[in-house]
Amino acid sequence: MRRSDVVAAEAVSLLNGAMAALRDIWEEIGIPEEMRLERIETVKRHIKEILDLMVAEEERLKQRLLKSIALSRKEIDTLCVELQLEPYEAEEENSILQMEKNLRSRMDVLLKQKTDRMRELKTLIEQDQDLCDLLCTTPFCIDSNVVPSLDDLDRYRRHLASLNSEKEQRQEEFVSSKRQIILLMEELDHTPDTSFEREVVCEDEEAFCLSRDNIAALQVLLKQLEAQRSQNEAVCEELRSRIIALWERLQVPAEERETSAVHLAGSRAKTRKALQLEVENLEELKLQNMKAVIQAIRAELAGYWDKCFYSQEQREGFTPYYDEDYTEALLELHEAEVGKMKSYYEAHKDLFEAVQKWEENWKLFLELERKATDPSRFTNRGGNLLKEEKQRAKLQKVLSKLQEELESRVQAWEQDHEGTFLVKGQQFMAYVSEQWQLYHLEKEKEKQERQLKRSRQIEAEMMYGSTPRTPMKRRLLGISTPGKVRKHNVSSISSATPNSTVRSGFGGTIYHSPVSRLPPSGGKLGQASTPNHVAAKNPRSRLKEQNKENVFQLNGTTLSARTFKGFQ
Repeated sequence: MRRSDVVAAEAVSLLNGAMAALRDIWEEIGIPEEMRLERIETVKRHIKEILDLMVAEEERLKQRLLKSIALSRKEIDTLCVELQLEPYEAEEENSILQMEKNLRSRMDVLLKQKTDRMRELKTLIEQDQDLCDLLCTTPFCIDSNVVPSLDDLDRYRRHLASLNSEKEQRQEEFVSSKRQIILLMEELDHTPDTSFEREVVCEDEEAFCLSRDNIAALQVLLKQLEAQRSQNEAVCEELRSRIIALWERLQVPAEERETSAVHLAGSRAKTRKALQLEVENLEELKLQNMKAVIQAIRAELAGYWDKCFYSQEQREGFTPYYDEDYTEALLELHEAEVGKMKSYYEAHKDLFEAVQKWEENWKLFLELERKATDPSRFTNRGGNLLKEEKQRAKLQKVLSKLQEELESRVQAWEQDHEGTFLVKGQQFMAYVSEQWQLYHLEKEKEKQERQLKRSRQIEAEMMYGSTPRTPMKRRLLGISTPGKVRKHNVSSISSATPNSTVRSGFGGTIYHSPVSRLPPSGGKLGQASTPNHVAAKNPRSRLKEQNKENVFQLNGTTLSARTFKGFQ
């Protein structure tokens, strides 16, 4: 049994006890039955009024609870719609009081959520407005009078995070660009003359509007200043190059060059002015020394002609080169020609350098070929012959490889430029073929000269005697015995002048067989000393050698011819 039932039973018991007590009192007093009934009716009426009052009050409480439940349900439904939540379903088996309490608690939670969301929405809107004012962008599209959903708030927060990131990026870009702009303006001696330039340079960084247009305009300004600086640098570099070129042409002493403005670094306006003034002074000096300047520029032009392998005919095509009337107009023509040749050389520098490499290897090859025909190389020591042969074989391979590479490169160049690549006035391969043809003609000429020299040498030997094969220091040793020599050399004496010499085909001296002479006094033969040697031979052996040598002369022996043939 519930406590309320017990308490109700106790109330009924108290009521019964009270009625019993009233009946006893009324019995003792002797109140008649009619009066007792009246009094009981009065008690009943009082009890009924009190109970009715209590019931009515409780009934009103019930109605208030039911009304509160209805209102709470309605409010909760509204909040669920505003907060975009699922409809709330209360537990029907609960009592009215518990239901009202639950609904009220739920409503309080929903109201708090609504309040929090609206407060956060207000904060986000304020932040968005500040960022939009700074970045000059459109605010986030959201209704400030409607409770935002959690997804809306999340998107809004991410949007603001993106704006903050964009703000930091633009702020960093602005600060960096501003520093560069300030440095460039100082370097260029440029004063801010527009409102935007003053806003960038002079105003506070926080006050600058970081809009896309302003950032774009900032980059445009930075590029303009950089372009102006590059232009100044190019002008200053051109002025420096002009000064150096004028120094070379005017042959300015090194002491004067040290104090020149060309050593000033940078490209500021004052540096540019100083360089321009230096150029003007040198130009004036150039006009005063026109002949020397033109001669210097002609030397430079000849250098470019050599680098570009110009033929004599091509060089003669520039007729001002041979003009002796040294005027400013002539100088301008030469400067224009040097500029044209310099541009032409720089445009095809790789190809010209390759041709120059071929030329150098070709000259080295010809030098080795010349050494190969030099008879004196056989007297060298240290393996020079082997080294030269290896070097010549290597050069032949290098020349062949270079020729093939250059042929393909020249063909590609001629296709690209739709013209002919000339080397000394000829098409490159024709020039190479001509060089090889000249080389073979020279070889043939040398061969013919050797044959001619050989035939002349044979004739000379037939007429004057053979060339000695032994070294000079051997032939000059010993003592001559004139008496016996005369017996065997009568014919030799009659056909040749004693101790006479004949020039050989190699430009050296051919010594004939020595002829003995009688002593001036007709007495005994004295011992004669020979150059570089003091050793003496037996007179008889000496005469035998001389006789043999004379026999060789008479028989037309051509030892020197065979020796010369060995050099070929």
